[in-house]
Amino acid sequence: MKALIVVDTQEVLVNFKDNNQAVKNIKEVVKHYRSKNLPIIFTQHLEDNPEGFFFKGKDDVKIIDELVEDDVIVTKSTPSIFKNTDLDSILKGKGVTDISIVGFNTEYCCMFSAIAAFDRGYNVTFIEDACASANDDTTYEMPGLDINDFVGTVLDWSSVINVIYTEEL
Repeated sequence: MKALIVVDTQEVLVNFKDNNQAVKNIKEVVKHYRSKNLPIIFTQHLEDNPEGFFFKGKDDVKIIDELVEDDVIVTKSTPSIFKNTDLDSILKGKGVTDISIVGFNTEYCCMFSAIAAFDRGYNVTFIEDACASANDDTTYEMPGLDINDFVGTVLDWSSVINVIYTEEL
């Protein structure tokens, strides 16, 4: 069975800069999975530190409203969707063997989670244009860096993680 993992589509990340196209693509992927009655699981990065970017007491750490319905939400505190969460048992309980990953931040939680999922035996599809980052080329002092393309290329070169675009669903 297939499942969609929507990683950290939280206001604090989504609204950090113009991510409208990525959010539109994420919505399309969610709609596609809903139309097939396939499991959709959201992750939400939260931390206890009141000074932290994802402090659980802040209003903007919630997942953007237009995505979540009656879906499972797994909270996490690391870049991996599996570390110290019950996601693996949720997926196994639903008979999931194949997962697709979309969400934020491409170069952290999405990439780490794709690799961690593969390490746990899942067939992984990384939907490059339905992932985005609050960061850009200036963050990494690499002029012209396209974070999504770079991460997608590296994962694709691994020959174990399938990288596609939204229209290829």
